Amino acid sequence: MKKTLPIITLSIPVVLLVLLVGMQSFGQRELSPPECQVKKWDLPVLLKSKNQASTQDQKARSPVLVQRSPIACCQGDISCLDEVLFTGENAQLPDKNILLQAIDRSLGYLQTTNADAAYKNYEVPGITRDRVSKSLQRFRQLLLESKSATELHAAIEREFVLYQSVGKDTKGSVLFTAYYEPLYAASRIPTAEYRYPIYKLPPDIKSWSKPHPTRKELEGADALQASIGKLRGLELFWFRDRLEPYMIQIQGSAKLKLTDGEQTTVGYAGNTAYNYKSIGRELANDGILPLEGMTMPIILDYFHKHPQALNIYIPRDPSFVFFQENYGAAAQGSIQVALSPERSIATDKSLMPPGALALIRAPFPFVKASGEMEHRIVSRYVLDQDTGGAIKGAGRVDYFLGTGKVAGDRAGVTVSNGQLYYLLLKSNK
Repeated sequence: MKKTLPIITLSIPVVLLVLLVGMQSFGQRELSPPECQVKKWDLPVLLKSKNQASTQDQKARSPVLVQRSPIACCQGDISCLDEVLFTGENAQLPDKNILLQAIDRSLGYLQTTNADAAYKNYEVPGITRDRVSKSLQRFRQLLLESKSATELHAAIEREFVLYQSVGKDTKGSVLFTAYYEPLYAASRIPTAEYRYPIYKLPPDIKSWSKPHPTRKELEGADALQASIGKLRGLELFWFRDRLEPYMIQIQGSAKLKLTDGEQTTVGYAGNTAYNYKSIGRELANDGILPLEGMTMPIILDYFHKHPQALNIYIPRDPSFVFFQENYGAAAQGSIQVALSPERSIATDKSLMPPGALALIRAPFPFVKASGEMEHRIVSRYVLDQDTGGAIKGAGRVDYFLGTGKVAGDRAGVTVSNGQLYYLLLKSNK
């Protein structure tokens, strides 16, 4: 995998929501004065100046992560703390165990030869596999010992330093989207009702000449012609709705309820050598939907009302994703560990440290007890355990929200700017 440190410009992400150019307004609780609530989370001025100066030196490569001190919480700024670890959300149980499980999975990954190879080539000074592992172990201990979010934050201030992403603007601004594991009805055999398949990875794909066949060449404009081409006999499961196999390709995994009542899961197995092309942007380019304010629910609603348009717009995306049956196993990230709802993120692994502990802060949608959706600025400790074909550059994070409809509803309206920090023990620890 290419290892480069210069900042990379943002490409179209896998999640269609990123097509939003106007940010939706969001409600939030009264926190603290704007200069404390917002500005102190950005890269400090001195660090920004240092980073910008380095870009002017042609012999130096710009860092994507900049070391800084932990951020002291402003008075009254509860968004600074990861409260749900200790209090839960909407009267639900605290999710400390979910984070502990995610930490253990990253610790397991860090003992593998894959991790060894990844960190031997990792070029951000001071971030090594050993330091990442020790940082996770110490954070785990502090998480178990702490009685409150405030106590945990204070311990982190004492013992850790932050490495902040320079973001998409060299000022620390990171664009957040979200993804999830959809739940769909499916069949192991084609029927009059279940007609649209997903496919296994072709065993001879490495010998395919390039450019690879496009999506339209592989499955036809109507997604029903693959039986006469390269994908014949590679069908894995069939679906009722043309959109469902395509959404699985976007999300990278799915949980399936089969016609015989059995449940299983599928996960990413490979892809063709094309970049994803957003059908949402294509709709905007054709004047069908306005680009401003576009969200996944709006896109899906259009296609549900105009199903014939699927044969026009889905084929415009030349990329194609293949799958494997995982027999009920949880959705898996690029570092080959199970993803944890709201505790796993996907980043550009040519730039960011795999398996590492991170802190994210951004507005995210939450379902209130009344069933309504509201956006709140929150801080969350997460593990960097996944990547995405279109998650490129220091200014992109995709946040895993879990499985099913509620996770999908939340992912569908997640698009916001925030910050990304990695937590490492101080070098004298």
